[in-house]
Amino acid sequence: MKIMIVDDHVLFREGLAAIIRPQADIEITGMAGTVREAIQMAGAQKPDIILMDFNLTDGTGVEAANKILDENPSCKIIFLTMSEDDDDLFAAVRSGAKGYLMKNIHPPELISAIRSVQNGESALSQAMTMRLMEELSRTKKQGRPAENTLTLRELDVLRAVASGMSNQEIGNHLYISENTVKFHVHSLLAKLNLSDRKEAANFAKIHGLVK
Repeated sequence: MKIMIVDDHVLFREGLAAIIRPQADIEITGMAGTVREAIQMAGAQKPDIILMDFNLTDGTGVEAANKILDENPSCKIIFLTMSEDDDDLFAAVRSGAKGYLMKNIHPPELISAIRSVQNGESALSQAMTMRLMEELSRTKKQGRPAENTLTLRELDVLRAVASGMSNQEIGNHLYISENTVKFHVHSLLAKLNLSDRKEAANFAKIHGLVK
């Protein structure tokens, strides 16, 4: 697994590198401190995962993520930030990021999150998950219990549905069975009070879950 670290603080970059280097299955291919450096380095090295700070000296990690994912859609970006601002979270999700974690995360949890994202899952802190689910629950549809929220796996499936994947393709992408995909699709449609996959795809696009 090739990883790139993007953060404008040298000490934080080196600290992350020190945590990650002992992992036999992870290789750090480079470290960048600006949007420009991140885009150039990602284009040259094609990392599997990028740990991305939100605020950089010459712009935001979202700007970098948008450009990097346009050129390398298979790259997976995890924002690692101090920002708990809802707008930053939603901007990160809209950019196509697979994770949004706080910088005070414990090292073992970070390593676990990296591996989860590499395996096709999303990585969000509990607080960020709740905020995202609360935003998703605000639709014009009525009669849906307020406590109904999507799980992270259902969110992954929703994004895949909106990308036009079949159940079999989603199963292959997320390493789950086709029957499990069908279960998640049925569950998320019920929770969001939607009728079919087309409505689910429109919902995801309206709420910025896919480009």
